[in-house]
Amino acid sequence: MQWMNWGAAGAIFAASAVEWVEAFTIVLAVALSIGWARAASAAACALAAVLALIGASALGLRFVAVDMNAVRGVIGLFLLLFGLRWYVKAVRRYAGRTALHDEAEEFRETREALDHAELRAAWLIAFKGVLLEGLEVWLLVVAMGHGLGWGTSASAAVLALLVVIVAGMALRTPLTAVPENTLKFLVASALLSFGSFWSLAGLLGETRAWPLGDVTLPLLFVVYAVAGRALAARLRVPGAVHAGVGA
Repeated sequence: MQWMNWGAAGAIFAASAVEWVEAFTIVLAVALSIGWARAASAAACALAAVLALIGASALGLRFVAVDMNAVRGVIGLFLLLFGLRWYVKAVRRYAGRTALHDEAEEFRETREALDHAELRAAWLIAFKGVLLEGLEVWLLVVAMGHGLGWGTSASAAVLALLVVIVAGMALRTPLTAVPENTLKFLVASALLSFGSFWSLAGLLGETRAWPLGDVTLPLLFVVYAVAGRALAARLRVPGAVHAGVGA
């Protein structure tokens, strides 16, 4: 696997891990109310739906004859939009303009909602939580799978899921130690780098758009990462708590 593919796989792994951490927090809260067996069944049903979508997407795109440059351009645009959403939120959190995401608080709110929920409603909460987070993973796998390879793309997402499950079950607590904002910022910078590279390569051709070739990707990553932290410093609210490495 080329280093570019390793970078793409790493971006999928990290982004998926963030989504799975949020999903695990919801499942944990539900499990403490209706039991692990029922909560796990809800999570399993949601994951099965996500896997079915990934399989259907892979088969559908494999048998559809399309212009590869057009595909790369569309995928690049999607990655730009997806990455920009995380990038803006992360910069705002670093600047103190948006509160940091708190897994412990989400866990508490879910538990409070479950105190008034029936068994079936609690099951649906777990199902919906895993499904919604899984759909974002599905979009990433579909976007990156066409260039990276469906097997590698899906494997990175599944590996992230397994790591989160093992860590979560070992701790049996919300994974509050995960530096979510920093992770999202780095992943967003990576997604914006791939998005910029693929969208312009699809529009103009890779040679014309990026004469340096694949070397451009780490350069783009550095530009986005440095620009984001510089922008956060410039926008910082006086007296705001600094969102450092542990954020």
